[in-house]
Amino acid sequence: MLTRKLVLSASALGALTLLTTGCSAGSDSAGGTKTVTIWTSMDQPIIDGLEATLAPRAKAAGITVKWSKVDNISQLIVQKVQANDPPDIAMMPQPGIIKDLAAKGKVTALDNVLDLPALRGSMTAGTLDVAQVGGKTYGLMVSMNVKGLVFYPKKAFEAAGYTAPKTLDELDTLTAKVKADGNTPWCLGIESGTATGWPATDWFENLVLKYGGIEQYNQWISHQLKFDSPLVRQAAAEFEKIAFTDGNVLGGRKAIASNAFGTAGNAMFNPKPGCYMYQQGSFITGFFPKTVQKNVDSEVGVFGLPPATAGGDNPVEGGGDTASIYKDSPAAQTVMKLLAATDLGTTAAGNGSSFISPHKDFPLSAYPLQTTQTIAKVAYGSTGFAFDGSDAMPTAVGSGSFWKEMTAWIAGQESLDDALKNIDASWPTS
Repeated sequence: MLTRKLVLSASALGALTLLTTGCSAGSDSAGGTKTVTIWTSMDQPIIDGLEATLAPRAKAAGITVKWSKVDNISQLIVQKVQANDPPDIAMMPQPGIIKDLAAKGKVTALDNVLDLPALRGSMTAGTLDVAQVGGKTYGLMVSMNVKGLVFYPKKAFEAAGYTAPKTLDELDTLTAKVKADGNTPWCLGIESGTATGWPATDWFENLVLKYGGIEQYNQWISHQLKFDSPLVRQAAAEFEKIAFTDGNVLGGRKAIASNAFGTAGNAMFNPKPGCYMYQQGSFITGFFPKTVQKNVDSEVGVFGLPPATAGGDNPVEGGGDTASIYKDSPAAQTVMKLLAATDLGTTAAGNGSSFISPHKDFPLSAYPLQTTQTIAKVAYGSTGFAFDGSDAMPTAVGSGSFWKEMTAWIAGQESLDDALKNIDASWPTS
């Protein structure tokens, strides 16, 4: 998962090595061939797949592309920019950093580099907007992940006659139906070590997005709309209905805060399912039992959290890796154009990686798993894409008070009123 919620920093030695080796050779030319450096924190199978497609196209343009996997990229890119020694291109999991550096004139605007009108027709709605500053575009999403997905044990779910809901009210009806049948509707766990609480923030973000739409969602993550507001309370009420009602969650409310997110959904695949639904991001299939992973399409079903009203606005939340130019040159611009190709990820999608293309006209047949195709359809059929909210908030809130206060509320240690007020009070004043 390519957000700060799950990204772990590299060792101090690794960071020091990258800082001392430098990037200055990135745009050097040798024998007439230019070299363009790309930094990314994506998983190696995705890098390998993208490189396999990009390399021959770049070579035809007289360019060699040098990829570097950088685990603590968000920290190092800022240091490199400050030292005036950045890579040519970096793919960032946090667009907020891109916008901060762009506002300081350290990132190249892409408006005259890419055919943005054509890309808007090709890409999932909203993905070109994640790194905009002052009406200009500074980033191109290359790889996408999708959140707000509800996974279920396919065989048992279908055998019981359950179907994907079309509205949040229908989701509540389905929850009640599963319980009435003598089963437990939901698995839910938010424990994640020092990052405990982030799965709860994902629930909130998705519900705020479904009830309020992208415009109000963006107002909320920038604190123009407070946590202690009717919209956020509406999202909290829906979460509370699902998570705190007796019999709705495996282990009950008391188990949620201590239940590890990575294994919380595994009970779905017991001979008698311990639960029938688990809300998470597209990456979670990699945490399912190995026997399930080997037979994902036959064992796992998935649908997206539905809209508030049938046929209404239905945005989706997610994350991704967004490419920007930090050291401008004709060669870097050429590579950026190659990165914008719809079919760039064809090899990456087919090599067993978790790659999902942000291009809605990307061929679904390139995804070898039906499960991945279904997840991609959730994004491609959405009315808009919103980047992970807590990743876009100031660190003190997004990975601080928001995580902490949601955990305290869910664990019954404080009221919702106090939790929302405490988060608002924690928001930086400058």
